[in-house]
Amino acid sequence: MRKFLAVLITLSPLTLLAQQWQITGFGGISNYQGDLQEKRVTTSQSHGAFGVGVQYGLTDHVVLRSGFTYGKISGDDKLANDEFLRLRNLNFTSQIVEFNFMAEYDFLSLEQYKFTPYIFAGIALFGFDPYTNDTLGNRYYLQPLGTEGQGLAEYPENKPYHRVQPSLPFGAGIKFKVNDQITLGYELGMRKTFTDYIDDISNRYVDQAALLAGSGPKAVELSYRSGELKDGNPVYPVDGTKRGSPEGKDWYNFQGITVSYRLQGRSSGSSKRTSMGHQLDCPKNVY
Repeated sequence: MRKFLAVLITLSPLTLLAQQWQITGFGGISNYQGDLQEKRVTTSQSHGAFGVGVQYGLTDHVVLRSGFTYGKISGDDKLANDEFLRLRNLNFTSQIVEFNFMAEYDFLSLEQYKFTPYIFAGIALFGFDPYTNDTLGNRYYLQPLGTEGQGLAEYPENKPYHRVQPSLPFGAGIKFKVNDQITLGYELGMRKTFTDYIDDISNRYVDQAALLAGSGPKAVELSYRSGELKDGNPVYPVDGTKRGSPEGKDWYNFQGITVSYRLQGRSSGSSKRTSMGHQLDCPKNVY
């Protein structure tokens, strides 16, 4: 009996630690806001997204979480309400791959309640690579083309943008305890970025001859596409003509269903937490 109690005491910290770890999953939609999508939160032009991760409960209210999320975003001037934007006739699509680390605050304890609203914030690193199709349906990635004169000697201030960037994720949600191990929820997570080139559009058109000489005819073709429209203007804009809005940076977001699975369940009503957030099983009488 003494040996059994000694083993139990030795393993208790490991058991308590396991009870705080959860495997998480996410399934929903992704979208972005920028020069080809005016609304910051919308389901228009959205695409599927999913993610996996882990989280650790520091207390009944504070959770640390980390994971990978994958999504797809796109934008198309053909869907814009503004006639100027429709005649611009640009579009893009990109994959978004994100690794994040965040802190979550639950307003209610799921040890006492069946549900809780929550908020979260943190840091992330994401990769993107915008592309489009030409009139023949061939796919071209836009960053190497330098559609706004990036990398040209005539425009030393236009540096090629990096396709891996930091972002600041934050958002809110609500989750429901299905049982001692499974929790379901719904959340909306915004991502503030520090780049205006997720959609490959930011500033102004550059000189056509300089772009042709430095980046080639495909860069010219995909930089200005109004001439592809029946009522469009086939004349390439003069150097300095507005192409995008550099004042604001691009955003992207994820929203959808979350699920978490606790690695080890616990019995409801039979435990208490210490001030440090660990669970202690209440002793049972032995006869």
